[in-house]
Amino acid sequence: MPARLRPTAPLAPDAILVGDPGRAMLLAQELLVKPKMSNHARGLWGYSGRTEAGDALTIQATGMGGPSAALVLGDLAELGVKRAIRIGTCAALGPDVHAGELLVARAALATVGSAASFGLSPGETAPPDEALRQRLEARLGSSARPAVVASLDAWPAAAGTAAGGSAADMQTLAVLAQARVLGLAAAAVLIVCEGKGEEALAPGRLEELAIASGRAASEALSNPQVEG
Repeated sequence: MPARLRPTAPLAPDAILVGDPGRAMLLAQELLVKPKMSNHARGLWGYSGRTEAGDALTIQATGMGGPSAALVLGDLAELGVKRAIRIGTCAALGPDVHAGELLVARAALATVGSAASFGLSPGETAPPDEALRQRLEARLGSSARPAVVASLDAWPAAAGTAAGGSAADMQTLAVLAQARVLGLAAAAVLIVCEGKGEEALAPGRLEELAIASGRAASEALSNPQVEG
């Protein structure tokens, strides 16, 4: 039995990962026909079921921060998950990234802190699974663009260490680096919720973008064909 998750329903080989338990519930209601709660231990809500297309899918909350995400991903791997897409939020680091945009991680940039636990020094990057990233980009189409995302342990105090990233979050590096260690395929799409000098994204719009990202992620996980 994994150390953190206590599954009460079978998990699927494909998983969508979100930090917020509330977002996990939202996506489960939108993407699964009859979602069953597969985990509630430690407040890490998880749901499993089948999509409208009949594909098995798990949607799992990972908590806050990279260490939590890495631990949860390790438990998921032990429970049979093979592929995962993170849907998260991020903040812009430069004026060319704006609230409401979707970014597909072409690489996750290591900064100071927990990145060292994955054997990465500041400035090094962790790539996504290339095939899964391509399928995700194909599904999102022109609604998203590729980006290098820096992952921080603290915000905004550590923002100055993220040179080279278009945006910053707290989990993408952990998910991509841990997936490589575990032999899983992983990718990430992030919603920019805060732009430089801009108002924060409205909660309703954030939910809309999370649902759109969830549908694209579900299709990318279930369909091996790249649409160009």
